[in-house]
Amino acid sequence: MDIIEMTRELGKALQNDDRFIAYTLAKQANENDAELNKLIEEFEQMRSDLNTELCKEDKDTDRIKELDEGIKSRYKKIMENKNMIVFTGAQNALESLVNNMNQIITMCANGEDPETCQPSTGCTGSCSTCGGCG
Repeated sequence: MDIIEMTRELGKALQNDDRFIAYTLAKQANENDAELNKLIEEFEQMRSDLNTELCKEDKDTDRIKELDEGIKSRYKKIMENKNMIVFTGAQNALESLVNNMNQIITMCANGEDPETCQPSTGCTGSCSTCGGCG
């Protein structure tokens, strides 16, 4: 088995991990949540409207304030949505797993022992052993 085939096997293992499964289910729940999707659509429209208003030469400061408040309100409601809360937790867990995997691969590529190298749980300030900020 070559390294690419082994990487594909690692990908399969990742997709069978509970964190990936939880993320997938949470993402699907978000996609099926009509109320959440309406809030996201309103949020995106208000952001677009705000950008348009900010680009005008004769800016309407009252409209800018109204849009800004609407954006903040929608964002708060989005982040308080039960499906979004579950999704955010599942997404963070999956990102942490993938980050740890990337760190181990990077450390091995830098010559460290695959059996003993340990991913860091926080930023050490050294980019040489990091799988990337995330």
